[in-house]
Amino acid sequence: MNKVYPDAASALDGIVKDGQTIAVGGFGLCGIPEELILALRDSGVTGLTAISNNAGVDDFGLGQLLTTRQIKKMISSYVGENKEFARQYLAGELELEFTPQGTLAEKLRAGGAGIPAFFTKTGVGTIVADGKEVREFDGEQYVMERSLVADVSLVKAYMADRAGNLVFRKTARNFNPNVAMAGKITIVEVEKLVEVGEIDPDQVHLPSIFVQRIVVNPTPEKRIEQRTVRAN
Repeated sequence: MNKVYPDAASALDGIVKDGQTIAVGGFGLCGIPEELILALRDSGVTGLTAISNNAGVDDFGLGQLLTTRQIKKMISSYVGENKEFARQYLAGELELEFTPQGTLAEKLRAGGAGIPAFFTKTGVGTIVADGKEVREFDGEQYVMERSLVADVSLVKAYMADRAGNLVFRKTARNFNPNVAMAGKITIVEVEKLVEVGEIDPDQVHLPSIFVQRIVVNPTPEKRIEQRTVRAN
């Protein structure tokens, strides 16, 4: 089975559709699948529910899909750095499901592991728990959270072999492994492609079973979200 596609558009072809739930890896602008997001924008699909820690910035990352009004709902933990995100939400044009960051990571991990729900102390006694089951364990209150499974997951990794075994680089790993696990179909954007056997099995961060399609982008922009420098 050939998992490698010539470009991001062809990797998405026949997969993405209107109204789907799309999970996207990254933290801010770190470790985002830049070319896949652009190809998703250019595909013209609409009515998407996007699962991602945040939504990039106004003109980069998932922020581009907000500008084109292709996202109807965000499931995320942070909405800063994106004025269009805030504007649409406050105007009632965008649905938002706020989720604590650790809970979001676990919802994705559990979804990928086939666990439909789990209990956590995070959010008990707050609006996060509104409408959810709360149960006592060993004298403590826990709220039940449903896991997340995406129709399509878009992931960024540093390196893959042709089978789809992945290696992430430093903090760019962030949400990407959990997002990959949670997708019914996972498409990964990598900077480096090697032959099967070139990656030491002990160095594989995510096995190929979670990856269906691969596209190579050897020169991503890797934009810095906020540049802060020391005064001379």
